[in-house]
Amino acid sequence: MSNNLADVTGTKKHFAILDGLRGVAALAVVIFHFMEWVFTDFSKNFIGHGYLAVDFFFCLSGFVTAYAYDYRIQKIGLLEFFKARLIRLHPLVVLGSVLGLLGFFLDPYSSEANAYGIGAIILLFLSSVLLIPAPMMEERAFNLFGFNAPSWSLFWEYIANIFYALILSKINRVILIVLLIVAAGILSFVAYRAGNLLGGWTGSNFLDGGARVFYSFLAGILIFRYNLIIRNKFGFIILGIFLMLAFVMPVLKWSWLTELLIVLIYFPLIVSLGAGSTLSPRLKTLCEFSGNISYPLYMTHYWAIWIFGHYFTSVKPSIKDLTFIIIGGVIFLILFAYLVMRFFDVPVRRHLNRKKLLAE
Repeated sequence: MSNNLADVTGTKKHFAILDGLRGVAALAVVIFHFMEWVFTDFSKNFIGHGYLAVDFFFCLSGFVTAYAYDYRIQKIGLLEFFKARLIRLHPLVVLGSVLGLLGFFLDPYSSEANAYGIGAIILLFLSSVLLIPAPMMEERAFNLFGFNAPSWSLFWEYIANIFYALILSKINRVILIVLLIVAAGILSFVAYRAGNLLGGWTGSNFLDGGARVFYSFLAGILIFRYNLIIRNKFGFIILGIFLMLAFVMPVLKWSWLTELLIVLIYFPLIVSLGAGSTLSPRLKTLCEFSGNISYPLYMTHYWAIWIFGHYFTSVKPSIKDLTFIIIGGVIFLILFAYLVMRFFDVPVRRHLNRKKLLAE
């Protein structure tokens, strides 16, 4: 998942609507993670395609990265590029791991912690902090990162950034198109074989995550390099609705194909429209807030999802109770993400950037 354009470029210039759409996608992920516990059959889940938000993140990240670094990565060098990405992304990787560890021990509806020795817990925690996949926890479906499941996409985000710095930043536009066609073919195979584009988060579908980031990250870069920005007056609300439609469409027999078309065409189109749309001054604050909390929300919500899931399976609450619990849980996690952003993420990054400048 990527970050606010102003943070990447170090300037005030940014595409505010894209920041806002990132928040919409992060919210969809949180709602989906609640609902997948309630409806394991995704055809009964009103947001059964919510996991596709990650593909939107990857596409947006490719666009943002190319926008921010295509013209200056050779000037600043690889080391400065990687420092900047680590400072922007890794503090919340660490905090998400800490929150996951605390939730693991303090979850009142689970005794999972009793099944692990101190050595295994340390290994799982270090793997999570260092973004080293460790699909060891059977009761957590062998998530690549048992203490903070969403970190799987950050692992692939890091891989994409490495490839960008070493290869993609240097290739011409023709080679980029060739790579995109190859990536589309691989993603099509993955979607057909699995029946969806859900993979990448566990040991059994680990490489599917690579296929997902391969195409969408390249598509985002292509949008920038070919200036495929479509001028329009849709604005944030309409584009936000367009984005949500991808997540709430029905789950049908041919969903692998509809999901594939959404990732191949629809999400890049939304990025192009979002970059070229006009923002109403009345919605500027909302877009800024949405963009600012999107990454904290994405990286710090899953500890609560595990607790909710264990509560749901042990207590079996009524649908009425679940409605209030899930709505309240989403609101709580948004507020929690805001506090994390304001009192942890921003101060830590500011401190690390200051130390980097002093070291130079």
